[in-house]
Amino acid sequence: MTTQRTSGRRKQALAAAAVVAALLTTAACGGGDSDGGGSKNGAAGFDAANNKVAQADLAKKGGELKFASTQDADSWDTTRGYYGFMWNFSRYYSRQLVTNTPAPGEKGAGVTPDLATDVAKVSDDGKTYTYTLRDGVTWEDGKPITSKDIKYGIERVWAQDVLSGGPTYLKEVLDPEGKYEGPYKDKSADKLGLKAIETPDDKTIVFKLPQANSDFEEMLALTSASPVRQDKDTKSKYGLKPFSSGPYKFESYNPGKDLTLVRNTEWKQDSDPVRKAYPDKITIKFFSNANELDARLIAGDYDLDLAQTGLSPQGRSTALKKHKANVDNPVSGYIRYAVFPQSVKPFDNIHCRKAVLYGADHVSLQTARGGPQAGGDIGTNMLPPSVPGSEGQKYDPYEMAGANKKGNVAKAKEELKACGKPNGFKTTIAVRNNKPVEVATAESLQASLKKVGITVGIDQYDGSQTAGIIGSPTNVKKKGYGIIIMGWGPDFPSVQGYGLPLWNSDYILESGNNNYALIKDKEIDGLFDKYVTTLDDAGKADIAKQINHKVMEGGYYLPFVFEKFLNWRGSRLANVYTSDGYSGMYDFVNLGLKSSK
Repeated sequence: MTTQRTSGRRKQALAAAAVVAALLTTAACGGGDSDGGGSKNGAAGFDAANNKVAQADLAKKGGELKFASTQDADSWDTTRGYYGFMWNFSRYYSRQLVTNTPAPGEKGAGVTPDLATDVAKVSDDGKTYTYTLRDGVTWEDGKPITSKDIKYGIERVWAQDVLSGGPTYLKEVLDPEGKYEGPYKDKSADKLGLKAIETPDDKTIVFKLPQANSDFEEMLALTSASPVRQDKDTKSKYGLKPFSSGPYKFESYNPGKDLTLVRNTEWKQDSDPVRKAYPDKITIKFFSNANELDARLIAGDYDLDLAQTGLSPQGRSTALKKHKANVDNPVSGYIRYAVFPQSVKPFDNIHCRKAVLYGADHVSLQTARGGPQAGGDIGTNMLPPSVPGSEGQKYDPYEMAGANKKGNVAKAKEELKACGKPNGFKTTIAVRNNKPVEVATAESLQASLKKVGITVGIDQYDGSQTAGIIGSPTNVKKKGYGIIIMGWGPDFPSVQGYGLPLWNSDYILESGNNNYALIKDKEIDGLFDKYVTTLDDAGKADIAKQINHKVMEGGYYLPFVFEKFLNWRGSRLANVYTSDGYSGMYDFVNLGLKSSK
């Protein structure tokens, strides 16, 4: 028998539920205008939706919400999708037991009940999570969503040979020894053989963790925990037309061209405390040219950018000069950085790594990324501001935003002497060829390091082949990639959801590796082990801070910026706000239009 723990996590969820209720039942007009007023076209004002709700009271039922993007999703399959915008958009057609709170800023990083009547009942040892499904939840054909559908949807994560690409946290936490083979190889008649999940009846689901993990409910809020009905599972083709458990369903999808969602008439508002489902139709149009996309957004042909990575330089210039009231400037959950693989000499020596940290011109790197407004504040450490335990720029062990922001040649040369390379050395930066801003960053770093005697070549590789190029430690060593330029944002807002793939030795992979520095630090691994069994929020934040300090003390990373975006907010939009739950993106789930026409 389980008991209900009133932990900090539970208090957060209860508070989140209150926030949802307030947002869904009040009509308070959100957000001011830092320019002193809106615009003639009805835009709410610069930064009006940044961590606050803009024009909540103007949302009307009906109309077509129009997204535009230069990039399609990696997959619309709830098991396979890993792009942040896919997770955000997928809540239109998929539900989970719990989901991110539909609220601005930090509150959006909390969890709130969705298919479940409440957040989990958790056993005292933190290993058993029990949920009850709410009444009236149905699929798009009107059949009830059952606990077995949720179990089956989660089991699909184990089918990595067929459904690769998405997050695998649930697999690693529920089946750390990898005993279950997935539903497609399951020998049980009902294909529900994963023992870690029990479904005693259609309304109850119980998770039995081999080891407690204090972020488990965060993992259940990911899209990968969505239900999937067995008779509608088309396996590798499921992403072409997922079967809806949400207020919208797929009408048509032409990959790389367009996607149209229409109302799921079987969805019931009284069964869904999260979604208001304002528009009648939601569409995405895919473009090949970013400048054309931005021009069409600014012209009012589309409402917002699906990818939410900010306007291009040309679009930024036009928007800030003529339509500033349509722009928001949120801090994203991403840090952009350089990382030093220890397999490539001389970066196996901490002093050679620190020579780069001190030799870099951090203002120049910030400028290459777009400056303070479009690029972000100078990065000083490796924990994003949205992750509990972050100290932001206050933690600046190498004075990157302080005394050394323009670089410190003397200190860099001291470190070169200490690492046995007093005259400098040669190395190569690896950078994606489809990311112009990353190439510009590499060139900035190349110029500043030349001043201290470090000669850097730049190798641009095919950005679509990242997993097999920089994600292969063997290839990195072979190519001599001493510096890799990359960026990372949290899968969920915790040090585990952000840093585990980057810094834990268990996550060093032969392909698809993200621990590029090849960090094998027993103290860091031990702190992660301690973190997952720590249940109070203050304790978790303190461990996160300790992990960040250990990473920075090792000199494995040169952070460039705590990234910011300049995002376009169409004048037709209502109930708009940025959310830490989606790394500073607009939360798509309850966007509405001012007019149904």
